[in-house]
Amino acid sequence: MITSVDDAKIRIAKRIAHEFDNCNDITFVNVGVGIPSLVVNYISNPNVVIHSENGMLGVGPHAEGSDIDFNLINASRQHVTLTEGCSFMDSAASFAMIRGGHIDACVIGAFEVDQYGNVSNWIIPSGKKLGVGGAMDLVSGSKRVIIAMRHTGKDGSIKIKKKCSLPITAYGKVDLLVTELAVFKFYYGKMYLCEIAADTSIDYIKSITEAEFEVCEPLKTIRL
Repeated sequence: MITSVDDAKIRIAKRIAHEFDNCNDITFVNVGVGIPSLVVNYISNPNVVIHSENGMLGVGPHAEGSDIDFNLINASRQHVTLTEGCSFMDSAASFAMIRGGHIDACVIGAFEVDQYGNVSNWIIPSGKKLGVGGAMDLVSGSKRVIIAMRHTGKDGSIKIKKKCSLPITAYGKVDLLVTELAVFKFYYGKMYLCEIAADTSIDYIKSITEAEFEVCEPLKTIRL
């Protein structure tokens, strides 16, 4: 049972980490700010190389205590460790890697995702304006786009919608959406519920999801 916001975020991160368990070839994965930055803490496959848009290739788990090096941070400005062979590059080279199609998968957060695989993740009108950052490059340049987000807003508002109401980051680019309650996949403009948390139900998922989706058979339980 989810008992806190932190528990929900960790559940999402753990599930996404399992997406890379069976990568037999070197796989470059970019992790964005927020929940996505937690994913690296749970990836155990040595073939997965984590890329951070601020210029690190080979990012390790978050650093704590004596492992903290104040010169080493990820895109969320969190202290991180290095993996063997980690390399560093300037911003131009980092974004050339993204725009050049060299990222196998990106994990990003979102404000909204809709049933057509559209994503809004860079601005809430009348809110704090930080700019689109690297999100637009990542969703366009990555071979696979994975969204990590809470199923609803802090106030219980709907985040998985029939149609995004916020400014769009990219149209039809989402491949996988992972929340603390469900895992959805997108194929040919349709949305499918393929996994569900053990502590919820399809009826509850439908009650907090505006988007229309089909339920896969068999419907699996989210692996943690």
